[in-house]
Amino acid sequence: MEIRILAPTGALGAGFRTESLERGVALAPHVIACDAGSTDSGPYYLGSGAPKLSREAVGRDLRLLLKARDRLDIPLIIGSCGTSGRKEGVDLVSGLAREIAQEEGLSFKLARIYADQAPAYLTERYAQGRIRPLDPAPSIDLETLTASHVVGMMGVEPIQQALREGAQVVLAGRASDTALYAALPHAMGADPGLTWHAAKTIECGAACAIPPSADGLFVHLRDDHFDVEPLDPASRLTPHSVAAHTLYENANPYLITEPSGVLDTTDATYTALDERRVRVAGAVYRPARTYTVKLEGSCLIGYQTIAIGGIRDRVVIEKLPDLLPMAQDYFRAKIRDVFNGRVDPDGIEIDYRLYGKDAVLGIRDPDREQPVHELGVLITVTAPTQEVAHAVTTFVAHTSSHLPIPEYEGLASTVAFPFSPPETDRGPVYRFTLNHVVEPATPHEMFAIIHEEVTG
Repeated sequence: MEIRILAPTGALGAGFRTESLERGVALAPHVIACDAGSTDSGPYYLGSGAPKLSREAVGRDLRLLLKARDRLDIPLIIGSCGTSGRKEGVDLVSGLAREIAQEEGLSFKLARIYADQAPAYLTERYAQGRIRPLDPAPSIDLETLTASHVVGMMGVEPIQQALREGAQVVLAGRASDTALYAALPHAMGADPGLTWHAAKTIECGAACAIPPSADGLFVHLRDDHFDVEPLDPASRLTPHSVAAHTLYENANPYLITEPSGVLDTTDATYTALDERRVRVAGAVYRPARTYTVKLEGSCLIGYQTIAIGGIRDRVVIEKLPDLLPMAQDYFRAKIRDVFNGRVDPDGIEIDYRLYGKDAVLGIRDPDREQPVHELGVLITVTAPTQEVAHAVTTFVAHTSSHLPIPEYEGLASTVAFPFSPPETDRGPVYRFTLNHVVEPATPHEMFAIIHEEVTG
C-alpha cells in the first residue's frame, strides 16, 4: 500500500511556489493538508479572534489549493484556521472558500469543525477533576478558566468523522498540526508510527528543507517506511534536517505527544535516497491510556501604549539602574495626582526594556558585563483603558527624556525619541491563561461539525 500526502506550505497564507504545487499535483496525492495557525505569535490572536496573516495572502493560497483539490478530486484539510483556530477564524476561511468557489466555478462538500469551548462545559469538567496542568504550568482557578476564550486542540478523530460523513473540504478550528496530515492515512489503515512520524516531518512544509522556505513537501507512505522530498527542485532534504525537525516544538527529541498517544522515534532511521530525498522508518506509536485534549486560553489584561527611544550617553546609561526605580516611584505619585485618585497606580504597569542591556537574555547574557555605549529604550504602559494608558505614557515619555543626572548641572536630555508624538497606542493586550489538558468522554464531544454544500 502507498498513501501520498501533499503538504503545500507550513501555514496557509505564508505562500508557496505555484510550480511546486503543480509538481505536487502531478505526483497524484491522496490528500492535501495544510496548517493555518499557531500560538507562536502570542495570545493576541486567540484573545481577539483576529488572524495574523492577511485575508489577501490566505485567499491566494486557498484559491490555488481549492483548484488543485478540484482537479484531483481528493480531500483538502486545513486546520487551526485564522491563526488561533477559534470560530472567527473558521468562519473567515470558509467565507473565503465560498467566494472562491463562486469566482472559479467550484463545487464541493464543506465541513466546518469548531474548537471553541463553552464555559459550562469547562466548568463541568473542572468540577470532575478532569482538567489538569501540563508541567510546569500552575493549577488554574475556575474564574480564570471561564473568563478566558478557550479552544481545544483536536486530534484526528473529528477530522476523520467529517471525512466519513462526506466532506471534501475540511476547515477545522484549533487542531494538532500533525493530525491534519495523519487523519486520512490513519483512517486508511497505515502503520500508526509511520503515519504520525510522516505527519510530524511535514507539518511545517519545507521548514526542514535546505534552505528552509515557505514551500511544500511530499510524502510517499508505505507499509514499512515513508519517503519525503521537497517540491522545489532547488531544495533538498538530508537525514540530519529531517531528524532535527522531530525536536522542533518538543521538549523530548524522541517522544511527541498527541491526544490519543505518543509517537516514539527512539529507533527511527533516516537514510538518504539521493541528494534531495530521505527514507524514514522505525518509529512506533504508543496509544495512551487516557485520551486528552490540550486546552489553550487567552484573556484580556488591559490596553497598551508604547514609546520608543534611544540613549547614547555613557553617564546616563551608567545611572539608569538608580534612575529607573526612582522614576517608577515618581510615576506612581504622578498618577495619583493627575487622576485625583480615580486611577489606582497599582493597576498600571510601566515597563522599561533596554535593548543593548538585559532586554533579551537578562542576567543570562554572557556579555552582560561588557561596556554599553548605546541603548534602545522601549517604554510600555499597560492600563485598564486605552485612554489611561495613553495619558500615562505622555508624562512617562516626557519625564524619561529629562531624567535628573547628578553628574550634569542643569537640565539634561536623556532619552531621544525618533517619532513625534512618541506615544503609539497598541490597543488591547492579552495573556495566555492555559497550558492544560482535559479528559473528554469521547474524542468528538468537544468539536461541533457543520456540513454544507458549496456550489460555484
